[in-house]
Amino acid sequence: MKTLIAIPCMDMMPMKFVACLIALQPVGWPCARYFEASSLIYDSRNKLARAAIEADVDRVLWLDSDMEFEPDLMIRLNNRIEEGRDFVSGLYMSRKKPIRPVIFKDIHVEDTPAGKKAVVPSYEDYPENEIFEVEACGFGAVMTTGKLLRDVTEKYGLPFTPVMGYGEDIAFCFRARELGYKVWCDSSIELGHIGTKTYTVDDRTQYPTACEEFKSY
Repeated sequence: MKTLIAIPCMDMMPMKFVACLIALQPVGWPCARYFEASSLIYDSRNKLARAAIEADVDRVLWLDSDMEFEPDLMIRLNNRIEEGRDFVSGLYMSRKKPIRPVIFKDIHVEDTPAGKKAVVPSYEDYPENEIFEVEACGFGAVMTTGKLLRDVTEKYGLPFTPVMGYGEDIAFCFRARELGYKVWCDSSIELGHIGTKTYTVDDRTQYPTACEEFKSY
């Protein structure tokens, strides 16, 4: 089984991420690591998708360079793929207040006086320590099959190009679901999101919303 670890990045990466990447237990052989530096995240992801397809890999582990994770991350995501899924994400939190999980269950487009607007509410009441279906997720820590990636790319050309106001990650999820694929999240696989600090699931209850902060003054 051929695998690829796809990492969109800037010129520099946090040492916490680098340490996690070094300790990561790989799945498959050969298992290559591809880095694609660009100021446009969707351009990096599209180039990584093309590289994965050209290499004819069976699995792609998508990792953002601001993630902190356990060494068995790739193994655990692959175990879920082996159960018959094509797209599985781990769980991580946003880096800005209010701290919310970067998974979504009701994304849609609304008409507003200013035109169509993408609405992306976070999936806050998610099941804990289990795998469940979502409409979309961030691509901080996602594993997809090579088949899914090839199918989406064959249909849409550039699979991560933003569409209808959605970011590149949600746009990819939208395209995958249009082709009949399901998007899954395993909430037992928790990751940290590196910022001025590393944000984790525990931060959900520690940070008030903007309204709550206002009321406290």
